[in-house]
Amino acid sequence: MSLKHRIADASYRFYGRMRHKTAFDSAVQPGTALDFAGLHGRKHALLVTYRRDGTAVPVPVWFALIDDSRLVVHTEERTAKVRRIRHDPRARVVPCDPRGKVLGPGVEATARILSVGEESDLAEAALDRQYGRPRRIQHKLMLDEGGMVHLELTAVPPS
Repeated sequence: MSLKHRIADASYRFYGRMRHKTAFDSAVQPGTALDFAGLHGRKHALLVTYRRDGTAVPVPVWFALIDDSRLVVHTEERTAKVRRIRHDPRARVVPCDPRGKVLGPGVEATARILSVGEESDLAEAALDRQYGRPRRIQHKLMLDEGGMVHLELTAVPPS
């Protein structure tokens, strides 16, 4: 395993321990918002994905809004959230602080992995506009660019 992977894994464990105590409680609450409009001006969202047994797993992420019904996230392909999305595209997105403390109502969503090329380039441009230099530095230091994917989440209004 490369040094970058070991550093990234240590970082994931650290942030997992620092996750706000209410993140898991909030993850099981159904989304009530109609779209992602509640994420305007926010820097973090709690991305909730589902294990095979249906357990909700919340992870704070950086995101960029494409419009009020779509947002994108950039992550390592080897992460558990990507494996969960490949198995079950259901997701929930909730505004939060960096530790995962919920700051507003969640939105039910479906997730998909964007194809490399134009879709991925548009997602990367949106994320770069949202975070700029701090994100570029973090990715340069921590992440192996060869194994990265972009996720697109589309809001599914409650029925």
